[in-house]
Amino acid sequence: MLSQRHERPSASRPIAGPAGPLHRFSQLREAQSILRAEGQAILALASRLDERFCDAVERIHHCEGNVITCGIGKAGLIAQKVTATFASLGTPSHFLHPAEAMHGDLGRIQPRDLVLAFSFSGASEEIIRLLPSLRDFGTPLLAVTSRPESPLGRAATVVLDLGPLQEAGSLGLAPSTSTAAMLALGDALALVVSQSRGFTPADFVRFHPGGSLGRKLTMVEEIMRPRSECRVAPQHLTVRQVFVQLSRPGRRTGAIMLVDEQDRLTGLFTDSDLARLLEHQRGEALDEPIDQVMTRSPKTVRQGDSLEDAIQLLAGRKLSELPVIDAQGSPRGMIDITDVVAHLPRETHVPQETQDNPVTLPLFAVEDAPRTPRP
Repeated sequence: MLSQRHERPSASRPIAGPAGPLHRFSQLREAQSILRAEGQAILALASRLDERFCDAVERIHHCEGNVITCGIGKAGLIAQKVTATFASLGTPSHFLHPAEAMHGDLGRIQPRDLVLAFSFSGASEEIIRLLPSLRDFGTPLLAVTSRPESPLGRAATVVLDLGPLQEAGSLGLAPSTSTAAMLALGDALALVVSQSRGFTPADFVRFHPGGSLGRKLTMVEEIMRPRSECRVAPQHLTVRQVFVQLSRPGRRTGAIMLVDEQDRLTGLFTDSDLARLLEHQRGEALDEPIDQVMTRSPKTVRQGDSLEDAIQLLAGRKLSELPVIDAQGSPRGMIDITDVVAHLPRETHVPQETQDNPVTLPLFAVEDAPRTPRP
């Protein structure tokens, strides 16, 4: 038996289409035409929105149960994405497959729910078969369709009309502009409802505790070492007094926060600063006030600042420690680079051979730098 070789088209070889070879320039032109068609469909949809969109927002806003999305085929895939967006923005939602609904999954619909159905034609058989049951249940039905006069449109409580759409591409058959418009309209519903409910960044973090989005919105106080676990000393003490008096068991930060008589942060002194004094044979400095050798006015973040801001400051200034202060300038804790790294995803791996070289990690780049945070 002769084996067949399957080769990828080379960069210089045109791809054959139904009307002949499609050269690279033609490929780009066709792709641009598709993107423009989808973009124009969304812009046209934005222009035709009316009070019915507001009615849909109000019904979703006041829904005491779940927003149940449904659709078949590509419209079903869009419905699943819209469900995920609703849920991530604080609106309870799940997807109901129209075909499975007729085999027991109708039990997912509860009295306080509403249904958001996606169908370009509004006449999909699976969707039509759902309508009598939804009517019997008394479930409000919101329809996203291009044909308000369709069976779905006539049965709906509110119809969101997509308008006349022509699918993109040379064939004009594959769902493209229609699904792009459905997705954009679903996003608009979810986002406007969340805004109406006063959804905040803090709420977003509650629903996104993992991943880069959650980490970006995490507050510094959530991972900082509290003041009780940090080394804080009056600035008038000597270096020797500070290190003797602040000896504590367990893992410690590599920096001491120095404060004035009003407990305001005035400086930072690190273990590397101490090592530098000894390396330069400046032993007499150990008995001098620590404010003579500390780093004055160190970089800080405030309680309530995002972890992302702290990360950018650590990376941009190549710092290892970052004091966290309150509105009065008093130290409340410390962000240590090791705690930030521990906060990264578990799948993050730093190869052994790169530990002494610049390493790129999610959200920020940490480069090997001296422990001493100098301006």
